[in-house]
Amino acid sequence: MHLLPLPFPSPITRARFRAIPPRRLVAAALFAAALGPGAPAASAQEEPRPRARDVGIAPGIFAPGPYNAITDVEGVLVGHATVREGDRVRTGVTAIRPHGGNVFRDRVPAAMHVGNGFGKLLGVTQVRELGELETPILLTCTLCVWKAADALTEWMLSREGMEGVRSINPVVGETNDGGLNDIRSRPITPGHVRAALESAGGGPVEEGSVGAGTGTRAFGWKGGIGTSSRVVPDELGGYTVGVLVQSNFGGILTIAGAPVGRELGRYSFQGTAPGDDAPAGSDRDEGEGGGDEGQGSIMMVVATDAPLSPLKLERVARRAMMGLARTGSFAGNGSGDYVIAFSTASEVRRGGEEVLAVEEVANSRMSSLFLATVEATEEAVYNSLFRATTVSGMGNTADALPIEETMEVLRRYNVIP
Repeated sequence: MHLLPLPFPSPITRARFRAIPPRRLVAAALFAAALGPGAPAASAQEEPRPRARDVGIAPGIFAPGPYNAITDVEGVLVGHATVREGDRVRTGVTAIRPHGGNVFRDRVPAAMHVGNGFGKLLGVTQVRELGELETPILLTCTLCVWKAADALTEWMLSREGMEGVRSINPVVGETNDGGLNDIRSRPITPGHVRAALESAGGGPVEEGSVGAGTGTRAFGWKGGIGTSSRVVPDELGGYTVGVLVQSNFGGILTIAGAPVGRELGRYSFQGTAPGDDAPAGSDRDEGEGGGDEGQGSIMMVVATDAPLSPLKLERVARRAMMGLARTGSFAGNGSGDYVIAFSTASEVRRGGEEVLAVEEVANSRMSSLFLATVEATEEAVYNSLFRATTVSGMGNTADALPIEETMEVLRRYNVIP
């Protein structure tokens, strides 16, 4: 069994590693051994990079939870399977489990919002009709959606107590990583899906070029998985909201109001604005800004422990688009921008009762949850960029966001000291 070396030059990174539950490290090692050669690596990150908050970028007014991750919502588990093979395959699977039990037997209320519908999201109609999740959520690459859904269905049906089940609604979202990944080979296997599901745990969440974010790009740089959370003050309910994103979209990167993308020379429609140094219609590679019209996609998963009905969860989901907009996205024509929101609160679980009697947050107390969602979504997108490492595949390279140059822009615009 071979595990990747884990260099920790900073106290922040060392502390984050120490906080990872040992069972997650053991699980990752066991799955790598079980899957054999070509299995997802225990860690795909080649070098430690800071999260946005580590360098002073702290959007909003609410404080994050202990891990500043979707796993700050009690019970939520996240797992990755990262697939890197040769010089052509750069993809993976990310699993979000609302709780550690059987979601089919202990369902959570859920809702969806579509910012722009250029994408493939399986399971959407039943979630909208019934307002509940009955499986974990998987994220993967565009042409791998159906293979991942089949593997998720097989995994669910094999669980104890599922012997008589004859219908199931797997929920699988995607973004297109075809620029760095041989997407037509559809490399995701049932083993990758099982690895992501069964290694899922609480605590810190690995971000950047891992799992479903292995081959994604955003704002002309390497995108990936990012997460963040917010805790609403006690006087407003004390609830937690967590967000996880798979970023793979275009726009004009804006961090806390600073036009980072414009200043660093990578942004959508580059060459069309007055003063641009590239002519309109230039044949620059899309990853460098030329020819980029904001295509791409993002999946956003919002979890909360606030007891909310599907109707209120849909209201929460809509606010994730506001957080996305703060980062410079305009949801271009070819972008699939999807939000799935769910509540883990025991008061609103669905276990097969004939009549539901639930207690939920009143409409008059929703505003703080809306703000928490906006702030956590914004920071999750930043984390997906800051944590991502440079990745090459299919003869192309997606550069990691340059940290020092970005910080220089942020200092110039008084975002950080």
